[in-house]
Amino acid sequence: MDSEEKSFEGRCHGACCEGGFALGRHMTVEFYDCDPKALADAALVKEVFLRAARESGATVIDANFHEFKPQGVSGVVVISESHFAVHAWPEHDYAAVDLFTCGDKVDFDVAIEVIAKGIGSTQWIVSSVMNRGIVGNNGFERLVPVIEGRDCRFSLSWEERFRSSRAHALSASIDIYECKVPWIGESSNLREFARDFAQKLGLEPCGEWRENPSEAGFFAWSFPLADGALSGRIDLGRKVAYLDLFVSGYFDPRQAAEFAISALEGSYYRLQPHVRQ
Repeated sequence: MDSEEKSFEGRCHGACCEGGFALGRHMTVEFYDCDPKALADAALVKEVFLRAARESGATVIDANFHEFKPQGVSGVVVISESHFAVHAWPEHDYAAVDLFTCGDKVDFDVAIEVIAKGIGSTQWIVSSVMNRGIVGNNGFERLVPVIEGRDCRFSLSWEERFRSSRAHALSASIDIYECKVPWIGESSNLREFARDFAQKLGLEPCGEWRENPSEAGFFAWSFPLADGALSGRIDLGRKVAYLDLFVSGYFDPRQAAEFAISALEGSYYRLQPHVRQ
C-alpha cells in the first residue's frame, strides 16, 4: 500500500480552520479486498471492532452487531467518546466504516490498522474526515467544513485550544435545567455549592460571597476567585441555574458543567465556553 492510500494527509477545503474547536471528528473509511468469510461472521467482526476501540484508546460502553441472511453484517461499538460503526458486503469484499470521536485521545490510525488486519483488507482509503459541531466564540457556526489533512483539524480539547491560541483567560456559561435540590434558592447552601465548585476545579476563593439585587422570582449571587469570578442567577420558578465562570488561566469547562449538574441534581445542561485573548 502506498503512502497516499495509507495516510489522510491533504489540503483543507473551504475556510481555514486554524484555531477552531469542534465537538467531534468523524472519519469514514472504505475497506476493500477484504476476506469475505470474515465479513460474513458477525461475531468475528464484533471482536475486531471491540479490539480496535480498546487499542486505539477508546472506552467501550456497549456493542451490537447483526448478521443478515443470507449474508452481511452491520454493527456499532458505543464508546464514551462516541462510536465505531460498520456495514459489510461480503459479496463485494467491502466494508464501510465510520469512526466518530468527541475526544482527542482516540488514535484513528491504530483503529484503522486493527480493523484492516482483522477483516483481512489489503486496501483501505479514508474517504472523508469531518469536523462535527464547530464551536465559535459566538456559538455554533452552522457551516461544517469537510477536511482532509492533519493540519486542518479543529481542536477537540479545550486545553489544546487554549494553549495553541495563547489565550489569556477562559470563560464558560453553564445552564443547569430542572434542578432537583430543595435548597436551590437558599443563600447558605448556594455559598457552599460555590466553594465546592471552586475546590473541584482547583480554584482559590478570594473575597466574600455576595448576594446581588435581582427581580422577584430570581436569586443572584457572585463569588470572587483569586484568578477570576463565579456568578450565578437562579430562576426559582423554573428551577434553572445560570452560572458564569471566568478564570485568568485554564480550567476544564466540561468538568465544571458536570460537577454543577451533579451537585444541583439537574436533568440536563447547556455549555458555552469562550477562549479569551
